[in-house]
Amino acid sequence: MSKTDYKVGERAIYDARELGTPKMVVLGLQHMFAMFGATVVVPLITGLDVSTTLLFAGLGTFLFHLISKRKVPAFLGSSFAFLGGYAAIAPLNADGTSSELLPYACFGVACAGLVYLLLAALFKAYGTSKVMKYFPPVVTGPIIIAIGLNLAPSAINNVESCWWVALIAIIIVVICNIWGKGMIKIVPILLGVIGSYICAAVAGKIDFTPVAEAAWIGFPIHYERTVFSIFTGGNLNAGLLLTSIVTIVPIALATMMEHIGDISAISSTCGINYIKDPGLHRTLTGDGLATALASLFGAPANTTYGENTGVLTLTKVYDPRVIRIAAGFAVLLSFCPKFAAIIEVMPSATIGGISLVLYGMISAVGVRNLVETGTDFSKSRNVLIAALIMVLSIGISYSNAGAINIPIGGMTLSLSGLATGSLVGIILNAILPGKDYTFEDDKPNRTGVSFEIISGETIRETREKSMKK
Repeated sequence: MSKTDYKVGERAIYDARELGTPKMVVLGLQHMFAMFGATVVVPLITGLDVSTTLLFAGLGTFLFHLISKRKVPAFLGSSFAFLGGYAAIAPLNADGTSSELLPYACFGVACAGLVYLLLAALFKAYGTSKVMKYFPPVVTGPIIIAIGLNLAPSAINNVESCWWVALIAIIIVVICNIWGKGMIKIVPILLGVIGSYICAAVAGKIDFTPVAEAAWIGFPIHYERTVFSIFTGGNLNAGLLLTSIVTIVPIALATMMEHIGDISAISSTCGINYIKDPGLHRTLTGDGLATALASLFGAPANTTYGENTGVLTLTKVYDPRVIRIAAGFAVLLSFCPKFAAIIEVMPSATIGGISLVLYGMISAVGVRNLVETGTDFSKSRNVLIAALIMVLSIGISYSNAGAINIPIGGMTLSLSGLATGSLVGIILNAILPGKDYTFEDDKPNRTGVSFEIISGETIRETREKSMKK
């Protein structure tokens, strides 16, 4: 990154400080609304608590900023990538209520968050380029494709409860994402949820009794939903605990690549190379610890949000303090159970419509990962790696057993399709000759990975413009 580029970013931050407190608060609210739609969808799909999710989105963002030396203007919201892990370990009950196995799934996600620390240590010790060659797009791309395809049936099951309600949500998301301008393009999920929700309410398909009964103020953490509860209840299932780790931890391979892509996008947007300073080892550590902390207390995994990068692009205000203001609003909102109840009574068809788009987008991101990074499928090694990852990941998941069961002593270890496919892909990529992927940390460059449904086009154009300088 040239000195000129760096000064551009510094000047933008300096200008933001001249805005004054009222305007900074308004900008913070805008960032909160940008992250809100996607962040609350994850607990609705998984059965996790909305209030806890908002609390740890805010706290996780504060932690990330502290570890990254308060330099990177990133917001940490709920990650879509781990939806398959939650569904595999703790699928929702038939009536749509939370599964009692959710704490086990959260334990697996917490372990996945700790894997970030391992990669961060490797980056610090050996440099980005040497480590990234073991996690090229030919490995992460097919894994992402499999994540989305494995989730497809659950979206259809929700949609079937009321097709027209789901269709309204889908239409609004598509219209806003394709033809929307400004903030409308930034928050299509939120608008889709609101539009479908209102239509369902007018049609009498929502029971607002839980909203009326909910308190205005309450504590957002519930002990029985935390990971700690499974170790104190006296009914610990060690086999399920191990299965959760093996099933969910491989998903971190995809989310860590997403993180690197997001930091690259933010770097290009702001004109400052955050991959160099504060460094990927710091940003990965912040993201990983935020994910582990949130999961231990019953909230979804965190990830840096492309929605908020889109807002940075629109406003040209890159001061990280604006993001911290948004995090503060998220924390305050988490202490209002009545607000959470309004979200939790949302029709399953609305959730299904949004899920249908999200799950398809996850798989599409995997395809984009391969295309944008120029993966060469004329090479037999790449074809073999991608083929085995997808066939094993999807085939095992839809087999009669749904997993490979391995007896270990008095318990059984279940290797999910995704875990098996990921392990095979990483091993094959490591031992087969012909590695051709390089990642340069001297300037922000693409990994092709971003699970966000919006802002991708804007972020991509900004990156390309920055890289041409």
